[in-house]
Amino acid sequence: QVQLVESGGGLVEAGGSLTLSCASSGNIFNIAVKSMAWYRQAPGKQRELVATIRTSGNTNYADSVQGRFTISRDNAKNTVFLQMNSLKPEDTAVYYCNMQRNSGNAYWGQGTQVTVSS
Repeated sequence: QVQLVESGGGLVEAGGSLTLSCASSGNIFNIAVKSMAWYRQAPGKQRELVATIRTSGNTNYADSVQGRFTISRDNAKNTVFLQMNSLKPEDTAVYYCNMQRNSGNAYWGQGTQVTVSS
């Protein structure tokens, strides 16, 4: 069982920056792991994919965050990051870390709240 623990959320003014971290109890960089990702869920909305980083290092972003957010990882520390710049009020949500394994199993963190004030 893999445990994912997010941190770094908080309250920030529009235009500001935050960096989220996701610490994994398991290895995030091996052949069993397909990808690591960040999702978010705003009140009354469905959870949406924000950014993905694959074992190959390839990244993908939602259109709404392209150019503002950057996903990265530190394999030695089994940690994934989400650097968020130029934050907007519509970025307000609970952000979740996700590990997708090639077996089909998926793991989730407990989430961290990001609130952007206008």
